[in-house]
Amino acid sequence: PFPIVGTNPGPRCGHTLTTISGPDGDLSTARLVLFGIRLAGATNDVHMMDVRTGRWEKWAPQGEPPSPRAAHAAAAVGNMVVVQGGIGPAGLASEDLHVLDFTDTEKPRWHRVAVAGPGPSARYAHTLALVANRFLVAAGGNDGKATLHDAWSLDTSEKPYAWRRVADSGDEPPARMYAAAAARSDGLLLLCGGRDVDGVPLDDAYGLARHRDGRWEWAAAPGTLPAPRYQHGAVFVNARLHVLGGAVGGGRMVDEAAAGVALDTAVGAWVGQEAPGGDAPAAAGAAVTLVSPDNAGPGADAVAPDADAMRRCRHAVAAVGPLIFVHGGLRGSTLLEDVLLADDSGGTELTACDPRSPAWQAWINATHGMHKQVLRELLIPRHWRPPESRDFFLDADAIHTLCDQAEAIFQAEPTLLRLRAPVKIFGDLHGQFGDLMRLFEEYGTPSTSGDITYIDYLFLGDYVDRGAHSLETMCLLLALKIDHPENVHLIRGNHEASDINALFGFRLECVERLGEPEGLRAWNRFNQLFNWLPLAAVIEDKVLCMHGGIGRSIHSMEQIAELARPLTMEDGGVVLMDLLWSDPTTNDAVEGVQPSPRGPGLVTFGPDRVLEFCQANELQMIVRAHECVMDGFERFAHGRLITLFSATNYCGTANNAGAVLVLGRDLVMVPKLIHPLPPTTPRQPHSPTLAGEEIIEDPPTPHPSSGDMWMQAVNAERPPTPPRGRPSSPQSFFD
Repeated sequence: PFPIVGTNPGPRCGHTLTTISGPDGDLSTARLVLFGIRLAGATNDVHMMDVRTGRWEKWAPQGEPPSPRAAHAAAAVGNMVVVQGGIGPAGLASEDLHVLDFTDTEKPRWHRVAVAGPGPSARYAHTLALVANRFLVAAGGNDGKATLHDAWSLDTSEKPYAWRRVADSGDEPPARMYAAAAARSDGLLLLCGGRDVDGVPLDDAYGLARHRDGRWEWAAAPGTLPAPRYQHGAVFVNARLHVLGGAVGGGRMVDEAAAGVALDTAVGAWVGQEAPGGDAPAAAGAAVTLVSPDNAGPGADAVAPDADAMRRCRHAVAAVGPLIFVHGGLRGSTLLEDVLLADDSGGTELTACDPRSPAWQAWINATHGMHKQVLRELLIPRHWRPPESRDFFLDADAIHTLCDQAEAIFQAEPTLLRLRAPVKIFGDLHGQFGDLMRLFEEYGTPSTSGDITYIDYLFLGDYVDRGAHSLETMCLLLALKIDHPENVHLIRGNHEASDINALFGFRLECVERLGEPEGLRAWNRFNQLFNWLPLAAVIEDKVLCMHGGIGRSIHSMEQIAELARPLTMEDGGVVLMDLLWSDPTTNDAVEGVQPSPRGPGLVTFGPDRVLEFCQANELQMIVRAHECVMDGFERFAHGRLITLFSATNYCGTANNAGAVLVLGRDLVMVPKLIHPLPPTTPRQPHSPTLAGEEIIEDPPTPHPSSGDMWMQAVNAERPPTPPRGRPSSPQSFFD
């Protein structure tokens, strides 16, 4: 259940729940408006939930309220809630429209709107929906004498208001009451289920569309509901009509397996989902995955209450963007007061909620796990800005939980990953979270609404140090790994070691942002996890990716694969040292193995070593990171090795571009660039490409400067190695 914070509306059924969005459909200011019956009898009180905070309040709007009632119908028209019909202590409510006006959001007011001429008459158990953002359509119900089959429309753009009966046309639905109806964004109304004149639950659905000449026409929807039902709820999310709960008669609820189903109007088919542990696979395009908080595992992009919780009738349902809220209802003789929430966002950014508010934080932690909270907080490429406060939004316990989940995945992976193309490859990030967001925004985001369904993501290490947002960078990458364990891949860099990141900023950041004891505890936990990171990846057995290089000691990929983890730098020996620390020589003219300017015991390797290694291991190319390069990527060994660097303006002084490499299924490699400042002219390639492997350069996209995101004091004390091609200074060691 979604936590109820604030004034609890209490148990009730036969009520309505209506979404009021902000200006221009702004979901960040959306409210849910609850109206109608409660346990003690019919009522006309109003409760509202601020969707962003999840907080409920009871309101007493000004004006003339409608009479107490239940089994009424309601719909949103702009910033107004329109209520019509229903039944109360005195019998049927009048057919007049009652409008709750939110023009002044802090002082809503009731208005009574009398519509002259014939209309849908007094009735209850009917449906009301706004079609094409203009027409109120009322259908079905019961007038106290008979179950009805008529439908009426009211054009909200024309005054004086007048109801017009929808003429019989097409496949007109038979009479029904307690049906559910919802309108798609393009103006198609779907009416489904209900109870016929004999009290039999229905399993059909009908669409109502308005032609350009003003004619309305009904059409039977293909197939049938997976189970007949009435007193259910229905809402649209994109092209999917979600049908939730319902009764089948005799005090019985719809079966668990059919408690949540959807009509995918894009393909014209009913789809559903077995509850976890069921034998039947999900139908293609299933809209909501029915999972409970206990089994919401990695990769669950759509999350709903468990199927048994959805078994209810006479509840109220509303959608806010991809979020579906269910309130109250009846199960047998039990009146319910809970709020259920289904998330059909598929990983997209949810701007409607504040994940730091108590209600949302509790729900996210219970249903999604810690990694989902991180994704909601950080995977917002268009909207992320450096927080005004340096306090981090997770505490050390939450970071431990995140590391525990990710480490379990890393432990099950081999030291040498074997991947299939296509793959998007990232170089050093060094805590430049803003650059990571820019790369995601420009070239695709690892979410189901982005490109994760058809391309893997590979990160080559050096996630932390020197930059001011290593915590954001590391936590988001771990959350992505947990959410997409088969598609997001992290290998280790030389800064993923405690002796290095104790000196170059990561420990300092943890202590600064979490406090000394908690920060040190989180820093130690991260470094324990780093010892489990895979050390290299080979794509299609043709492209080997690592952080540093092959150095003097690595002659086969088997040497890498045989390194047993967990692994510290001391335990890894010369192979691990070469893998994480070695660099190519300064240019193709310098061959062999040479001492490295980084410090004693470190080496550089020439183009001859690269060619020999590729031939011996039947590789086409090596992709590595570890060094800043001015264009974000740089070729070596006649194009057989590429150095990749993704952070821009390294340490605030290099003014370099950042890049990612996109390796397609055909092994065509495309670099994608971002710049620290708006670029002037695209840079040109500097060397020929490898035969059979093409590199295509796209013109860079202008980006504004991301500002000063580097730890200047650390970088002044321990200057970075300059970009390749620039001379080293005696101070630039061990970076």
